[in-house]
Amino acid sequence: MDDVLRTDLSRTNDIRHVIEADRAHVWHHLTQHKGFETADPRIFVEGKGMRVWDATGREYLDAVSGGVWTVNVGYGRASIADAVRDQLVKLNYFANSAGSTAGARFAEKLIGKMPGMSRVYYSNSGSEANEKVFKMVRQIAHRHHGGRKSKILYRERDYHGTTLGTLAAAGQAQRRAQFGPFPDGFVEVPHCLEYRSQYGAVENYGELAADAIEAVILREGADTVGALCLEPITAGGGVITPPKGYWEKVQDICRRHEVLLHIDEVVCGLGRTGMWFGYQHYGVQPDFVTMAKGVASGYAAISCTVTTERIFELFKDDPADPMSFFRDISTFGGCVAGPAAALENMRIIEDENLLANTQAMGERLLAGLWDLSERHRAVGDVRGKGLFCGVELVQDRATKEPAEERLVQAVVADCMANGVIIGATNRSLPGLNNTLCLSPALIATADDIERIVAAIDGALSRVFQ
Repeated sequence: MDDVLRTDLSRTNDIRHVIEADRAHVWHHLTQHKGFETADPRIFVEGKGMRVWDATGREYLDAVSGGVWTVNVGYGRASIADAVRDQLVKLNYFANSAGSTAGARFAEKLIGKMPGMSRVYYSNSGSEANEKVFKMVRQIAHRHHGGRKSKILYRERDYHGTTLGTLAAAGQAQRRAQFGPFPDGFVEVPHCLEYRSQYGAVENYGELAADAIEAVILREGADTVGALCLEPITAGGGVITPPKGYWEKVQDICRRHEVLLHIDEVVCGLGRTGMWFGYQHYGVQPDFVTMAKGVASGYAAISCTVTTERIFELFKDDPADPMSFFRDISTFGGCVAGPAAALENMRIIEDENLLANTQAMGERLLAGLWDLSERHRAVGDVRGKGLFCGVELVQDRATKEPAEERLVQAVVADCMANGVIIGATNRSLPGLNNTLCLSPALIATADDIERIVAAIDGALSRVFQ
């Protein structure tokens, strides 16, 4: 047996062992495992740019940035890996009750992209970043409002995380199902998806959708509502871009009723929409902004809860009181690899002009998806901003009856079989898991966009015959 054959057999045996170890011991996210009794779990072993390779050596074009809109600057960035390695050798961790060089430098750079904001609180996931806001709002209610203004409003179809606290603020019934009971004091407001307007065909849908939020505030009592938590563009609930006039009126409502505005940028943040943050498209000034996924493009775990100085000062009002400051800690918010990776991630976005690329390629992607609607009756609506797009599939365009979930998943599977990874709304809304989701890396080229659109085109032709 020659050396080449011996090496190939060794690699085959190693991968087979990995697959069996995975099957025997790993509990995958959002996955029904019964099928792995007769089929191998998919294991990815390498990534470069927008391509990933699985354990069989098959190559895929990743149009969802790691499955959950995360790898904004693409795979295989040696400079980020080097920055993380150098930081880990110098100082890997100290609890964030003390500071770090990387933490201070990234906070300064981040705040430079967020006019009106001033403070960064580190943790390690989007769920945790959002929980920090909820705790801040509750502590503000206790210390400054006599225990009132503790309610937190959230929007139908939005999603803010997987902890019990953030699931209490989930506007997606299937994400919440079987995990209750949940903490009290979370109240839902209506969605703002104009394609499925609650008010029929109207000229001022955005204003009416915002008015619906004010109606909830008035119903609950403005003196009981502390914060409104919204995604700038709804992600897993259907990639919902806000209608005209919506955000302007939401801002006005929050100011008039002294309701703090929390914008969840876990998906949209760090360039996904073609600006540093999704809310910056709409001229909004939030009190809290949370972010995670794209902050370090998955090269290290990091999330940020960013606040204004006004919010920060509320926790300094009585230094003699040992209960007055924000009594919270995130163990892995002290991992210095996160801000080190985030600094280099941000440098790449700036130096490679990826915001402009995202705008240009996003326009190309949306145009290609709208072209599909001319050829496929199953395309009911196309939505998106930058490289964050969705295609809502329907059974009937006239009635807007949603496409069956099995058919939507068949489109996803067909694209995968043809080497392109796309997503779809999944375990979110009963009967409405019918939107294809696309979030290619900010480095996407025109050729990448054409291949993604072509894969969906072919899949729609084969699935919806």
